[in-house]
Amino acid sequence: MAVFQVNFMAETLGRTVPLYVILPTDKTYFPGMPRREEGKPYKTLYLLHGVVGSYVDWLYGTRIQRWAEERDLAVVMPSGDNSMYLDHAVDRYGEFVGKELVEFTRKSFPLSHKREDTYIGGLSMGGFGAMRNGLKYHDTFGAIISLSGAFVMDESILVEIKEPRFPSETQAFRHQVYGEDLEKALVSDRNPKYLVEQLAKEKIQFPDIYMACGEDDFLMKNNEGFVKVLTDHRVPHVFEKGPGSHEWDFWDTYIKRALEWLPLESISAGRSSGNVGLDK
Repeated sequence: MAVFQVNFMAETLGRTVPLYVILPTDKTYFPGMPRREEGKPYKTLYLLHGVVGSYVDWLYGTRIQRWAEERDLAVVMPSGDNSMYLDHAVDRYGEFVGKELVEFTRKSFPLSHKREDTYIGGLSMGGFGAMRNGLKYHDTFGAIISLSGAFVMDESILVEIKEPRFPSETQAFRHQVYGEDLEKALVSDRNPKYLVEQLAKEKIQFPDIYMACGEDDFLMKNNEGFVKVLTDHRVPHVFEKGPGSHEWDFWDTYIKRALEWLPLESISAGRSSGNVGLDK
């Protein structure tokens, strides 16, 4: 499994940004195993990290590298800072992950250009960002994965928390990521709930949607609230609950389940230090 660390100049962000790309182009096969068609482009998952995280999180926190190789899946993991993956006055993170990143990686790697082969996912803040940008750029993404999505963009952001526990709970942070006029932001395409309502009226072809949240996760009610919006607007989706909270053991388990849900290649592990000598 090849892992590339990439740095490129992002016009939407006005600076050079880092990312990891998992690409199974070096996959080697045991005798008798079916081989991938030469030159066939890879289905791709753009995978977003959570708040205070970075592009290294998924690679070190889960077994995504192993499972991507098994499924012949390319995975692109950018850094989103603490942006909620929304467009701001100076840097346009929504446009970055929804458009520029896709265009750049398709030019640079052997990735499929088809909507049905292109997916976006993430955890917590990244789950929010995947949902918002997967919906906004629904012509690009055929599926959305949201694990423990931080669907905190509701009327609660209008109320100042007197003793915030985290920087993301401060009004300064909210204004920075959602905009100066928070009431206006709630009825804009920055809000995934509003997007669902508007896109349902337009009768667009929604991406396939997979959501999961831990039974002890503090964001469970937020996820259930978003699921209700999907249900009320008759948007097809899958929502799974399972043991766990807001932590890597849960995300490691459910990113695997999400890959099993996606229409990927049949499981076929290549030769590596983990399976040399196994009877195939």
